[in-house]
Amino acid sequence: MDHESQGIPVLALWSAPRSRSTAFARMMAERGDRVVVHEPFSQVVDFGEVKVGERVARSERDVLAELRGLAARQPVFFKDTTDFAYPALLADEAFLAAATHTFIIRHPAEAIASHHKLNPDLGRDEIGFARLHGIFAAVRAATGVTPVVVDSDDLLDRPAETVRAYCDAVGIPFVPEALNWQPGMRAEWEATSRWHESTSRTAGFTRGSGRGAEAVEADPVLRAHRDYHMPFYEELRAVALRP
Repeated sequence: MDHESQGIPVLALWSAPRSRSTAFARMMAERGDRVVVHEPFSQVVDFGEVKVGERVARSERDVLAELRGLAARQPVFFKDTTDFAYPALLADEAFLAAATHTFIIRHPAEAIASHHKLNPDLGRDEIGFARLHGIFAAVRAATGVTPVVVDSDDLLDRPAETVRAYCDAVGIPFVPEALNWQPGMRAEWEATSRWHESTSRTAGFTRGSGRGAEAVEADPVLRAHRDYHMPFYEELRAVALRP
């Protein structure tokens, strides 16, 4: 079933920071069948403005309006992260119901370790799993349907099967050729390029090396942050796709 036929042709991917959402968005760009908008909500909060298509939005409400306007002309995919809160999004029940909102998760210990390397002053709330769960719950309340959740470990371990399951769940064709791409920094990543260096070096879904979970376990502050976010992650993981 084509979910977008019931609302507006906007497909969203929500993610806590450092949960491999940029790699997923890179795959969506490789498909070439919809305009890809990079982190419009987080960038408008962080920088005060963001480009959505050819127009500039200067508030959350502007972003919502521009996404609707862009989708009236062509199908849209956007991905965003929950290092900030988005009250206007949560208040817009029509957008929560009309767009197709999906979610990607990563174990909080790994996400926190990756986030902390780039942001040593990392605070509990900007880790983002609680806010991610809040958007998930709001979408489920607005639609009466449990949204699609992808476990990014599945994406790395079984990319073709996981992406096929995602495509089937949201009603878009599976494009196997999009699972590989040319490495490089994309123009839409430039404002936040240091966060996307690792993805810019990839040519597909690949697992990096590291002992992030152990480092989080050894740090009392980071361990407490992990423990706070784990219940939100576990609720999302319980309903994730099983490719």
